[in-house]
Amino acid sequence: MAILQYKRVLLKLSGEALMGNQAYGIDPAVIQRVALEIRNVVKLEVELALVVGGGNIFRGMAGSAKGMDRATADYMGMLATVMNALALQDGLEKAGVVTRVLSAMEIREVAEPFIRRRALRHLEKGRVTIFAAGTGNPYFTTDTAASLRAAEIGAEVILKATKVDGIYDRDPMKDPENAVKYDQLTYMEALTKELKVMDATAIALCKENSIPLIVFDLARPGNIERAVRGERIGTLVTNEVSSAR
Repeated sequence: MAILQYKRVLLKLSGEALMGNQAYGIDPAVIQRVALEIRNVVKLEVELALVVGGGNIFRGMAGSAKGMDRATADYMGMLATVMNALALQDGLEKAGVVTRVLSAMEIREVAEPFIRRRALRHLEKGRVTIFAAGTGNPYFTTDTAASLRAAEIGAEVILKATKVDGIYDRDPMKDPENAVKYDQLTYMEALTKELKVMDATAIALCKENSIPLIVFDLARPGNIERAVRGERIGTLVTNEVSSAR
């Protein structure tokens, strides 16, 4: 039996991570690779839930900044997350992983409505459960949705898969020479340093419910499994102050 640090996990995928090297949309090769990695994790008998963003298709705040009504733009962003969730479901099922999509917006033709007890039952049955459409409300990010769903299902950790290998004191894409990576942070430090790990609402939910967060690079093969096994990758954010600083 595999030694696991976490048994019930929520994996947060950004929409941008699904683009690969494209400028827009969904890269089928990325979907396939992520699906195979998730299959390996599920084989370890990990109960896995996913929340996926929609920024590769439409970002509500960007639409609002260009003059669109904010609520309308956010609802469009939620629909984009449903599209990504369906793409992930298709990739996972082709890889032999039983998957359910639960949407915070009712779209019964393609997804089940989000019901907490139903979600828990799917997880207990070993089904990968994808939470789509954010929280179902405008003005909330998919990071906040990830924190909320993690608390609702009793997840032991949130794994946030990104394009960089952790949290830095500045954008490593824009200033790679001077950017310094953090191995571990508290949620209070993430807020006070304004590191943009997640938005303040998402961080507050994690802090209040003592849910650890691991930010890591999705592009490195095997990282999801490494995180589940408890290997130190990326940056760990908790309520606990690290003794090794």
